[in-house]
Amino acid sequence: MSVKIRLARAGAKKRPFYYIVAADSRSPRDGRFIERLGYYNPMAERDSAERVVMNEERVRAWLGTGAQPTDRVYRFLAEAGLVAKRTYAEQPKKATPKAKAQERLKEAEEARKAAEKAAEDAKSEAEA
Repeated sequence: MSVKIRLARAGAKKRPFYYIVAADSRSPRDGRFIERLGYYNPMAERDSAERVVMNEERVRAWLGTGAQPTDRVYRFLAEAGLVAKRTYAEQPKKATPKAKAQERLKEAEEARKAAEKAAEDAKSEAEA
């Protein structure tokens, strides 16, 4: 049996409240769980102590037995200092345009500069 530490939704419609639970990975999200480890209240202020509350001793025990936290719960555990923060690969850089597109962009830029220069020359002649 693989155990997950995950969120189980509770609360009313449009007022979510989540319990942090240890559950069999095959059981439904809001269904049967093995142990309740804490809660997460997304409606609370971000810096509030009541936003995420968990029994750290029990969480450590479940992690020690091989329970796998979900991504969201992993983030909570990392903030609490129970697990190491994950480092993600750098975001891929946006692809640069191909040669023909770069030439077109360069030509358009040159045409824009020439038009500005012509407008400045016409303006200076009109003033003189």
